[in-house]
Amino acid sequence: MTTGTLKRTILVGAALVLVAACEDGQGFTNPFKQSAAASDGSAPAATGTSRMVERDVEAPDVFSVSEAGLWDGRPSLGGVWVAHPDVKDPERVIIRNEATDQFVIGALFRKERETPGPRVQVSSDAAAEIGLLAGQPQRISVVALRRETVEEAPDPVEAPTEDGLNAPAQIEASELDPIAGAAAAIEAAESTGTQAAAAAAPAPTPAPRPTSSSLAKPFIQIGIFSVEQNAKNTAASMRTAGIVPIIKQSTSSGKTFWRVIVGPAGNSAERATLLNKVKEKGFNDAYFVTN
Repeated sequence: MTTGTLKRTILVGAALVLVAACEDGQGFTNPFKQSAAASDGSAPAATGTSRMVERDVEAPDVFSVSEAGLWDGRPSLGGVWVAHPDVKDPERVIIRNEATDQFVIGALFRKERETPGPRVQVSSDAAAEIGLLAGQPQRISVVALRRETVEEAPDPVEAPTEDGLNAPAQIEASELDPIAGAAAAIEAAESTGTQAAAAAAPAPTPAPRPTSSSLAKPFIQIGIFSVEQNAKNTAASMRTAGIVPIIKQSTSSGKTFWRVIVGPAGNSAERATLLNKVKEKGFNDAYFVTN
């Protein structure tokens, strides 16, 4: 008997058994109908599965200012960033135009050189995102961001119908469906030879693991960009210097941005050499990050 004939015989036989059981009203019990009713006759409450997710939260205790900011009109390297003289360490921040409520996620650096006018210096990319015009000071707020892990609300689950059944997909692939079960049994039997051949074949050589590092901040962040193409252009610039960059996409407060980083460096000397190469390409505000 051929495999195709065997398939048809088993499937037809299973279908006949199922039809006979349904016509007799015997030998076929709806398990979902039994479990749908509680001991008091009420339907069970719908449940969902929650999961842990990471999100950004504002951390004004780390850094927060609300004062006039200025873009001097010149194009800036490094993407979206602001600089302020009170900054101690580089931070990831939310930059908001208080007049229009436009905001963007960017980097915060220490402003090394005192200049006349507002203390907040704004990059060209940041100014474009929040609607800041060249040479026109405008009040902006800059607040540090921190990552936290929270429990996400579970997805809603469809309530059972009167006969106790949910979506038909719940029993399509289960052992309660004799036709699906018979087909699965045939496919499992036919795949036995293929699985045995695969087991006999040598396993592929695993890819080498990344070089481990003892540094707390083995990566160097070159910039944060609100436009993906700008991040790609910066990465291309790194490659011309023999540096392999990484572009990481993130979303915070509904805004998508792209970070360009290089690394990880194995030790302090390697990291210092890498930083010098980055600065030679004009990215003087690059700084060390964890990931």
